[in-house]
Amino acid sequence: MLSAQIERRVEWPDTDAAGHYHHSTILRWIEAAEAELYEQVGLTDMFGVIPRVHLEVNHRARLWFRDKVDVRIEIAKLGRASITLRFEVRRAGELAADGSMTAVHIDPAAGKATPWPDAVRAALMPSAEPGT
Repeated sequence: MLSAQIERRVEWPDTDAAGHYHHSTILRWIEAAEAELYEQVGLTDMFGVIPRVHLEVNHRARLWFRDKVDVRIEIAKLGRASITLRFEVRRAGELAADGSMTAVHIDPAAGKATPWPDAVRAALMPSAEPGT
C-alpha cells in the first residue's frame, strides 16, 4: 500500500486554553500528509473531487507546544469510487492519535460518486490487478 510521512511541530496557534493541541490540528496534519501521498504519485489534482464522507480520530495522548510529531498516512482500501486512508500521529514513537478517513470520488458537474479513472486507480494501487 502507498504511504507518506511528514514531520510537524505543535505551534502556538495549534494549542487550546488547556495548553495542549487542539483536536482540529490533527485534521490539518492528516490532510498535509494526504497531499504528500498524492504528490508522490502525481495526483495533486485529486483535491476538489474527493470530498470526505467519514472521519474517525482516536486521541490517545496529549501533545504540547513545540512537540515534534511524525504523521504517517497510508491507503487502507481503494473501492470502486472511494478511498479509505489510515493514519497515525506519533511523538518520539508514542502514539498520540490514529484513525481513518474515507473520501469518495465525484464528478463535480454531476455532483455524484463516479468510479476512479483507470489512471488514478493505477497510480493509487500500482500492484493491483486491473478491474479489482
